[in-house]
Amino acid sequence: MIPYLSKEQVSAALPYASLIPALRVAFTQEISAPKRHAHSLSEEDNSTLLLMPVWQKQGHLGIKLVTVAPHNRDLPSVHAVFVLFDAQSGAPLALMDGEELTLRRTAAASALASSFASRNDSQHLLLVGNGSLAPHIAVAHCHTRAISNITIWGRSAEKSAVAAAKIRQHPECPADIHIHITEDLPTACGQADMISCVTTSQTPIVLGQHVRSGTHLDLVGGFKPDMREVDDALMRRATVFVDTYAGAMAEAGDLTQTLENGSLMRSAIVAELAELCAGTHAGRQDSQDITVFKSVGTAIEDLCAANLAWESWQKAAS
Repeated sequence: MIPYLSKEQVSAALPYASLIPALRVAFTQEISAPKRHAHSLSEEDNSTLLLMPVWQKQGHLGIKLVTVAPHNRDLPSVHAVFVLFDAQSGAPLALMDGEELTLRRTAAASALASSFASRNDSQHLLLVGNGSLAPHIAVAHCHTRAISNITIWGRSAEKSAVAAAKIRQHPECPADIHIHITEDLPTACGQADMISCVTTSQTPIVLGQHVRSGTHLDLVGGFKPDMREVDDALMRRATVFVDTYAGAMAEAGDLTQTLENGSLMRSAIVAELAELCAGTHAGRQDSQDITVFKSVGTAIEDLCAANLAWESWQKAAS
């Protein structure tokens, strides 16, 4: 019977202080991560099944199985499991809670990208969205920038209050952080140094007219061509970084729609994480640039996180 690593075990094994630098190394390694398989389960409620395989010749292989159900009310919208195998023998090694693994690796990737794309002096983070990923995003960003203020906007003030409490209670959150809840999104956008959008919206929420020069935008939520978190006006002004060209340019509506309508030029998409981590692109070039990091998720991140969790489990079991 292979071991099962629970949410709590995965969480303990993946502190951001370890996961973010591990991801930086992983993006420079030879890891095969084919484009994920996405299957629509129901167009009526926009539910999806995702299959994400990944492998490294000298090491491990794995696959993450993910269901996305945006209509959920009392349950998270995302459920997932990750299965880790030995790459040489093909033998299964462990089954892991994929939801916690996904939350942490997604947040860590955003923080890693911010270390290249946001201004060094960024201190004010705006969270657009208040779901289960939002607190992780906030805490992870605190590990690469000296965030002192976090503002949360969401359609439900009650859910925003829950998200704020989770951030405050997070053991990796700075003790002196100031957290605010707002209903005035335009004003909040104009005051933020960094804006993380963590929604599954199909229409733009953050508008270019409200975003000041020098802001970094972290677009995490949209993972299909019909999803949008920012408008054409913002993308027209942006220098864009992506997690992977193959994934983001095929699946991210904030890119596919704006490339198609001409508000975003292909030349404005300047680097993917592998190039940033390898040092072949320096990241932000000007303090006044509006930068965008668009992620749709890559199994490279999953395997990196699963390897850390497996190592932690082995140490605990020995």
